[in-house]
Amino acid sequence: MRWTLAPAPATVQRIRNRALESPAMSTALHLAKPGDLGRLLPLIAAHHAEQGVEQSDEARADALCPLLDESPHGVAYLIGPARAPVGYVIVTFGWSLAFGGLDGTVEELYIRPAVRRRGMGSDLLHALPRALGGAGLRALHFDVDRGNASAQRLGTRAGFTAHEGTMRMTRRL
Repeated sequence: MRWTLAPAPATVQRIRNRALESPAMSTALHLAKPGDLGRLLPLIAAHHAEQGVEQSDEARADALCPLLDESPHGVAYLIGPARAPVGYVIVTFGWSLAFGGLDGTVEELYIRPAVRRRGMGSDLLHALPRALGGAGLRALHFDVDRGNASAQRLGTRAGFTAHEGTMRMTRRL
């Protein structure tokens, strides 16, 4: 059997073009482009250091660059001022029969420690479902570590629910 990757579906293009803003949102978000690589990599390295993820800068750049260059597999947003972001969020896309189509996962969400607990994460997790749902996404998932009570509270406040009885399992290829 032969599989080929289709070009970016219209829904993903609508997601890329959709502004992530709401009247109640005070947090600035900007769709990251190739020129933002130098601003994103230090933020990602800081997040990975906090999470214990061991990865070279080259591997991070290799994984991130397609998302900055209009890959149909996901998007990256800068949080805060575009020239001096205080964080980032990565949303990746998949397909779910259970949810009826295109779904997304908040793959990584990071805000610098010095500016946490100011409502930026809440703003973001409230705005993402509205904006992405309006562009055709059917479900948005937010993966958090079982031991991260703060992230769990953040997700719960934003309307995400845990799937009791399921556990994400991974096999590296």
